[in-house]
Amino acid sequence: MFAIVDIETTGGSPRTEKITEIAIYIHDGLSVVDEFSTLINPECTIPYFITGLTGISNEMVVDAPKFYEVAKKIVEFTEDKIFVGHNVSFDYSFVRQEFKKLGFEYNRKTLDTVRLARQVIPGYRSYSLGRLCEQLGIPLKNRHRASGDALATVKLLEFLLARDHKKIASKILKPGVPQGLNQFLNKKLLNRLPEENGVYYFWDEKGELIYIGKSINIRSRIHQHLYNNITKRAMDMKDRVADITWELTGNELIALLLESDEIKQKKPVYNRKLRRSMFSIGLFSTIDKDGYIGLRIDKYGVDDYPITSFSSKREAKEILHKWVEEFQLCQKLCGLYDSHGACFHHGIGECLGACAGVESPDSYNKRVKLLLDRFEYDYHNFLILLPGRVHDEISVVGIENGKYLGFGYAPAEHQADSLLLMDCIKYFPDNRDAHAIIKLYLRKNEVKIREF
Repeated sequence: MFAIVDIETTGGSPRTEKITEIAIYIHDGLSVVDEFSTLINPECTIPYFITGLTGISNEMVVDAPKFYEVAKKIVEFTEDKIFVGHNVSFDYSFVRQEFKKLGFEYNRKTLDTVRLARQVIPGYRSYSLGRLCEQLGIPLKNRHRASGDALATVKLLEFLLARDHKKIASKILKPGVPQGLNQFLNKKLLNRLPEENGVYYFWDEKGELIYIGKSINIRSRIHQHLYNNITKRAMDMKDRVADITWELTGNELIALLLESDEIKQKKPVYNRKLRRSMFSIGLFSTIDKDGYIGLRIDKYGVDDYPITSFSSKREAKEILHKWVEEFQLCQKLCGLYDSHGACFHHGIGECLGACAGVESPDSYNKRVKLLLDRFEYDYHNFLILLPGRVHDEISVVGIENGKYLGFGYAPAEHQADSLLLMDCIKYFPDNRDAHAIIKLYLRKNEVKIREF
């Protein structure tokens, strides 16, 4: 039995956004046998651009039931069913998060029609629901409304099951236990792995820690280790895994920070590359004899503190090229063009001529400093507030006098009290990797900051 589900939401993150509509079609493999759909009052404002996309306005959901009022119906409707969706992780993660806020652990087997379609009917340029329905002649009415998208997914599922001669859906739903697992590994443990942010630990049969990893979905990442081994090193590690433990972190930033510290302290044999540093390449600045600020990419040691860090030289060069274009910097002064004369960009008018003495150091350096300012913390003393491991809990990462303090967890009701938040922090060593992790995370994510 399948429960084909589609939801509409106030945004893209299940941690911070809410469901505004849900539709569920119960399917017995041949036809729809039951259905349920409703608008849901998200108890928050629906952004204007979301209303423009879905047509669901704040006025429409005022009198709609809140999620907790339909939660029992959703549980009963989907119980003992396979949770199906097009890009199912989106719908499933939102539903699970809503139940988690109610203190209930919602778990169902899932089937993604995107993944199934790629294997049953390979070769299409796009597997988005709209494009796929258009190419297959499947009606799609009321686009970006839960019932419309869910019903189209029903028709797509029927189309795929009718052509699934190799029983791919069954293999996706019931993957066999991978070959070569250690005889001491409890296979039932694999079914208990959480689909949450956190750090996981692999132990051998002697009780020695052999690997530490992090993931936003521990279950999915560990399955990749055990099911998709393509290198000798990965296969050797899989053979040795006799036990698995984990620690939930509530968010990716703390998972990254904890993983980095744990690897440095415990030095697992399969984390050789990360024992000393997660990063090996840094960006450095110098001032030449003419007063121009130059940038260079280089390896760095224990005592070096680069402006920012990268995991490889290739990544560093690709990103620096983008910054050169964004801030109209000189290729030559950034170490990306080696010549006795001006850089290539000056010849085509994209460099203002610092490399040829045409642009003054003061003028050029202002743009370099704009780039360098991006890697400085906006505040000297501040706390980063993120979701915790459970509902009504927040996590806290602390920076004091520009130094990394550590992280901890506190009741959500304490988020306005800096002293209480500081008291909950567990202290960790200040190091460049922690700063690199934090700065990169702040650059890519919107977070709540509290100065103190």
